[in-house]
Amino acid sequence: MSASQSNRARGLATTLSHAGRKPEDFHGFVNPPVVHASTVLFPDCATMLSGGQTYHYARRGNPTTDALEEALAELEGAAGVRLAASGLNAVSVALLSCLSSGDHVLITDSAYGPTRHFAETTLKRLGVAVDYYDPAIGEGIEALFRPNTRAVMTEAPGSLTFEMQDIPAIARIAHAHDALVVMDNTWATPCFFDAIGHGVDLSVQAGTKYLVGHSDAMLGTVAASERAWPGLKETHGALGMHVGPDDVYLGLRGLRTLEVRLRRHMQNGLEIARWLEERPEVARVRHPGLESDPGHAIWKRDFTGASGLFAFDFVDGISETQSYAFLDALELFGLGYSWGGFESLAIPVRLKGARTATPMPTGGPSVRLHIGLEDTADIRADLEAGFAALKG
Repeated sequence: MSASQSNRARGLATTLSHAGRKPEDFHGFVNPPVVHASTVLFPDCATMLSGGQTYHYARRGNPTTDALEEALAELEGAAGVRLAASGLNAVSVALLSCLSSGDHVLITDSAYGPTRHFAETTLKRLGVAVDYYDPAIGEGIEALFRPNTRAVMTEAPGSLTFEMQDIPAIARIAHAHDALVVMDNTWATPCFFDAIGHGVDLSVQAGTKYLVGHSDAMLGTVAASERAWPGLKETHGALGMHVGPDDVYLGLRGLRTLEVRLRRHMQNGLEIARWLEERPEVARVRHPGLESDPGHAIWKRDFTGASGLFAFDFVDGISETQSYAFLDALELFGLGYSWGGFESLAIPVRLKGARTATPMPTGGPSVRLHIGLEDTADIRADLEAGFAALKG
């Protein structure tokens, strides 16, 4: 398993292990220190007024934040990276960095719900026109462009329903219209999808998920192409965004084991997804890594792996109440809205009001699963108990 090497001189595992580390700067210690600071002192007025010092005020960074940003820039093949307080915060600053009043943005209809809420409230209040498009539109997105379209928001696979998008095709059209491409790449991470290498200008991760990997910190990241970097750097600084050093350090810690964890999440997830395909209670498993999935060809062409997050639909005849009984019977799976940690999680999929450009999915109720690092025999046993509860 390896991501595209076009933006990296070293292999993926080596990059994850060594990027952002400078032991020689910290007395030989392997990990950078966790710098708790706000005020930075200057030796004299001339240095203070000239800006001739690496750090001036901790809101603009310190050795801890620099280490993670530098490591992620190398991993993403980016001109620069900025950190945010959460995945949604990262999406927000990415969009604000390339949109102004009077602009128009196109957003995939399968976008993360809070992203959509940000667009419907803050962006519209600021005078940005928002339209949604079918995630399967591909090059057909050209028909939706206006003279003032400045950005396209993508997400692959889509939130809750896991449709794939043809990111290279969308990027070609967007760039031809002088628009930037923003992508929520949390599901695959840069390990499994080289977003910037495929034409994305602002690659967003909810670092809370796989980057941190232990369900113990909130974090967002935005990696920018050369074209998008000046806008991101300026907007991030103007908004006064800063992430606490302890959370940044947890992101650095998670980064070192990201590849081996993702490999296990992928292995476990595909095993469980294939097992679910054979269950009589299941009508469809929504996982682009499966040969049966409509987005499998794009996934196989552009991605080098899959994570542990996917969904499945119950067959017609199983009620929403029964789907809740399935979830309530689970013991190994926690009921929680996040994902990407070491543990398995499940939530009911609720799509009412979530789509405007494409029809709502029909059929039985759906469940989203995050397959953790547990033994798959135990994961299957827990799901079997849930299926048994359907008949109870």
